[in-house]
Amino acid sequence: MSTDLVGYSVSNRIAEIVLDRAPVNALSIPLIDALLAALAKARDDDAVRAVIISLFTWRRARPDDDLPGDLRMGWWGDSVPEIPNDRIGSRLWLLSRAKLTAETVARAKEYAEEALSWLVEDGVAARVVVESERIGIHTLGLACRIYRSAGGAPLAIRFSDVWEFLNV
Repeated sequence: MSTDLVGYSVSNRIAEIVLDRAPVNALSIPLIDALLAALAKARDDDAVRAVIISLFTWRRARPDDDLPGDLRMGWWGDSVPEIPNDRIGSRLWLLSRAKLTAETVARAKEYAEEALSWLVEDGVAARVVVESERIGIHTLGLACRIYRSAGGAPLAIRFSDVWEFLNV
């Protein structure tokens, strides 16, 4: 993993993956390789993997959503779910062309809560707490705290720059 492109750290059960693509916003093979290596570390914890998939897999847009382009995105399986209204992923992608305002930060929190609600509905977690914040003028942070149904210390996952994931 290239440490100058992607940073990965875990402290007190908090995994943090930081992308650093300065000075340009170019998605490159080395960056993708470094990101995949960092995500591979997180994949060993089922809860971390579930949160990442839930947040960064694009859920199909609702009919009344304002689209940033022409496509409704989403996983094809959402069109024919085994359980009625069961959906995978989040609608965070809808923010990809939005300005980073207080309303956008609030919508990011709403979309993240929606994407993670299945953890409580399916009994994986007793509760889920999501916080979103604007950091500076170009950064959207997202923090998720998962209180497992089995008890124990909550799992805390922080994404220090969700905005960068959405605007590639």
